[in-house]
Amino acid sequence: MTSPAWRPGADLATLRLRAELLARTRAFFAARGVLEVETPALSAAAITDPHLASFGTLYTGPGPLDGRTLYLHTSPEFPMKRLLAAGSGCIYQLARVFRDGEAGSRHNPEFTLLEWYRVGFDHHRLMDEVADLVAELLAGKLTLVERAERLSYGEIFQRYLALNPHRATVAELAVCAERSNVPIPAGMPADDPDPWLDLLLTHRIEPRLGAGRLTFVYDYPASQAALARLRPGDPPIGERFELYVDGVELANGFHELGDAAEQRRRFERENAARRASGLPVMPVDEHLLAALEAGLPDCAGVALGFDRLAMLAAGKNSLAEVLAFPLDRA
Repeated sequence: MTSPAWRPGADLATLRLRAELLARTRAFFAARGVLEVETPALSAAAITDPHLASFGTLYTGPGPLDGRTLYLHTSPEFPMKRLLAAGSGCIYQLARVFRDGEAGSRHNPEFTLLEWYRVGFDHHRLMDEVADLVAELLAGKLTLVERAERLSYGEIFQRYLALNPHRATVAELAVCAERSNVPIPAGMPADDPDPWLDLLLTHRIEPRLGAGRLTFVYDYPASQAALARLRPGDPPIGERFELYVDGVELANGFHELGDAAEQRRRFERENAARRASGLPVMPVDEHLLAALEAGLPDCAGVALGFDRLAMLAAGKNSLAEVLAFPLDRA
């Protein structure tokens, strides 16, 4: 008997809805004068973030990269920033991206990311535009209150766990996890609060965010700034935000870091963390660093999980229901 695995994972009505969402997304940016671009999925550089894993493939052929491992991108961010530094102006991309080791109801190792950059915006102004797009695409699909909610990272920990995440010690976070019956993985660090904050966020806070509305969480600890600018203060803050809808993390945005020296330091710290964890050290994107040296315009950027958006719009419970062929049918 022929296996039914040849059939699509999503039904045809959902695939039509997905096509409609793509068309409406392109119309949204066209109306605002944002240029659609395409950048390579393969690169000689890779992501250094120790929480992400790149797929690698050996290139054999003419040219200086013969015999080198090339990496499928986890995001189009680096080449898009090179376009910005070259004077492209505001840009967006609907990109297929790849992350090893990610599979589940909200993850697939190959997925679609909507990423865009707005010159002259900070992360607060970009949140306004993200809210406009998501509210438009989910109109009639979810019962959303009219106004998006905005809470700082400190406010969500104070509201739901009575903790100051910028000051709490590992010991205090561990006690909170135990009292909240959060399963604690083996090997949690005794000197780094960030994994403990992530554990509490994912288990105790995220499921309560975005209930019937768009909820933005902004201003993260400096240690979680990723590619965002730091705002001086006590403590310093990463100018970053994430968007949640019905407990689903939908987007991650930054007031973008334009300092090449600081970006290189962050890459080096991430590679040091990878080495300490037994993960492979990844090649740094020197093209990006050169573009930052040349000058990145003041801008904010955001990556939005298009498949997750489609899942919410279709009223489905997993990505497999909105992908033509998820991993087990690929």
